[in-house]
Amino acid sequence: MKQSFVVPVLAWGLLSLAQAQTPAPPPAAPPAPVVAPTKVAIINIQAAILQTADGKKAAAELSAKFDARKAALQKRGTELQGKVEQLRKGASTMSDEARAKLMRENDAENKSITRDGEDLNADIAQAQDKLMNDIGGKMLEVVQQYSTANGFAIVLNVSDAQSPVIWHNPATDITLDIIKLYDQARPVAAAPKTPVPAPPATKK
Repeated sequence: MKQSFVVPVLAWGLLSLAQAQTPAPPPAAPPAPVVAPTKVAIINIQAAILQTADGKKAAAELSAKFDARKAALQKRGTELQGKVEQLRKGASTMSDEARAKLMRENDAENKSITRDGEDLNADIAQAQDKLMNDIGGKMLEVVQQYSTANGFAIVLNVSDAQSPVIWHNPATDITLDIIKLYDQARPVAAAPKTPVPAPPATKK
């Protein structure tokens, strides 16, 4: 009984001694402080949108869409100028009735041209806004990714004349970088080339 009692006590004492001699693990290192980005960049977002391949294509489509209406208004304006000149030159030889009639017609046409011009400008402005918003939304994703990857805390848009930026170092301008990245992410298919007709065969 004494032997069976002494052995466990001795084993327990050796175990306690071994634990006492085991060095304690070093304290965990404190987490590294998070460094917030501090760099600032500027971008001309309007120029960037219009200089992308998407922007150039959309601008060309807009121009083609409204060119006919512009040309028609210009033609009507030229014709009206001719009528006004005709009235000026012949007013002294016209009857009062004819002169008044021509003046009324010119005035009505001038109002019509003005109204149609305002409608055209409103339609163009609406189409341009849609273009800028559509491409601008996609470009914002590129700006966010680029700014995060390059440690920019803020990106200022200098498209607006009322921008608070009065000076900037050219090295902070990321406009060209964003144009390049946008075109890489969204390549525009090239327009098919018109085949050139072969020259007629010459008779021998």
